[in-house]
Amino acid sequence: MTTPPEAVDLAVLASWMDEKGLPLGPIEDIKELGGGTQNILLRFRRGGTTYVLRRGPRHLRPRTNDVLRREARVLTALDGTGVPAPRIIAVCGNENVMGGAVFYLMTPVDGFNATTYLPDLHAGDASVRHRMGLEAVVALSKLGAVDHEAVGLADYGSPEGFLERQVPRWMSELEGYGKLDGYPGPEIPGLEHVASWLEDHRPSEWRPGVMHGDYHLANLMFSPTGPQVAAIVDWEMSTIGDPLLDLGWLLATWPVGDAVSIAGPLGAAGGLATRDELIAAYAERSTRNLDAVDWYEVLACFKLGIVLEGTHARACAGKAPKDTGDLLHAMTLGLFERARGITG
Repeated sequence: MTTPPEAVDLAVLASWMDEKGLPLGPIEDIKELGGGTQNILLRFRRGGTTYVLRRGPRHLRPRTNDVLRREARVLTALDGTGVPAPRIIAVCGNENVMGGAVFYLMTPVDGFNATTYLPDLHAGDASVRHRMGLEAVVALSKLGAVDHEAVGLADYGSPEGFLERQVPRWMSELEGYGKLDGYPGPEIPGLEHVASWLEDHRPSEWRPGVMHGDYHLANLMFSPTGPQVAAIVDWEMSTIGDPLLDLGWLLATWPVGDAVSIAGPLGAAGGLATRDELIAAYAERSTRNLDAVDWYEVLACFKLGIVLEGTHARACAGKAPKDTGDLLHAMTLGLFERARGITG
């Protein structure tokens, strides 16, 4: 690729980098990277250094810039904590520099996404794949151990009442989908049962911390030379809340049987750690109380299922592809079936 996306002006980028005192020279070896969102990721070299630029899509959504600012803030705060994540090099929070978009530069990650591709080492060795799941928990336990106040994130979220807000917040979200013409309403067996169970079994005590908010295999980059997590990526949903919900999210999305999964090639290859092994690995590395781990997994199924149902609702209204809506609705049904299996 010799030219960047229209939304990235190289002359503007070079001038801004000069002002930041970053290495001079032509911007070379430009490559647009794929990702799980519509945000633009551009890898390039300048002055002997490789960078990755992240900014919102060409047509910015209302909250995109705020989300990018938050991402940059949390990644900056996590630098030096041992949490595997991209390192921020410089941030441009001024929307007037590049066509209204906030952007930042970060270090590139030497890794791969196991939901889209497996190198020969990982594809050919079940012991490596088994360890990958455990390493996902190792990385998560490091995040859960971060003192959010000590790293400057005391005001990054609103932990007060976090668990109490979850069920009403997401039931209200689901109700809002009814405003979309063509959506028949949520046809989700067990919806009310799961919601009631969550309210009745909510943990009474928990400890706030940094949450990724969307912790699953598709948001992890693994080392090409082993099972370790090279970086946790896509921090758009991060906040200060209950880090055990991240563990619940990993469990809720973990490949099991024939369920519709986002695990891709890794899930298809098999040989992965079991749910109990993942929980045990977290318990070995965390001081958090895991007595209510089932509750966090059910909450993750509930919340993620409602999020995915939103795309199904938009597809019914002609605002998203029907095939995508059908697939995500199937995943929602699978998540609620999983939740019902836990709640009884």
